[in-house]
This record gives sequence, C-alpha cells and structure tokens, in this order.
Amino acid sequence: MPITASPRTTQPAQPLESANNPAALLRFSTVQALTGLSRSTIYTRIREKAFPEPIKLGTRCTRFRAGDVTAWLESAK
Repeated sequence: MPITASPRTTQPAQPLESANNPAALLRFSTVQALTGLSRSTIYTRIREKAFPEPIKLGTRCTRFRAGDVTAWLESAK
C-alpha cells in the first residue's frame, strides 16, 4: 500500500465584501488586500497610532474591525 501525503488543510479566504459590514472582524490578509499595505507596514503604522488597533482573539489570532479599517481608508483619501 503506497503512502501518500494528506492534503494540507487551509482556511478559505475571507471575501473582501466582508468589509461592507462594520461589525465584521477582518483577517490580516483581508486588511492587506483592502489597503494594499504589507504586514510590516501595517504594524509600523499601528505603533505610530496611524492605523486602527487590531483585536487579539488569541496568541495567534488577530482581527480588525471592518468599520475601523473602512473609516481609515476613507480618511486616507
């Protein structure tokens, strides 16, 4: 019987439309796609108080309020 590797399980990508709900909690990858900023740039701007603070749901789980991110996007125009 041949040994095969099990497929790596991944979480489905969060649709960008999630940002339309101000109460939604956005994944980091979604915030990156919406803003066009890299992870390090986002963290730098958070330290400088120039980007909305994330919510830590656990040691490896960071989310952003969609309303905060969209308000930041509007103010950056």
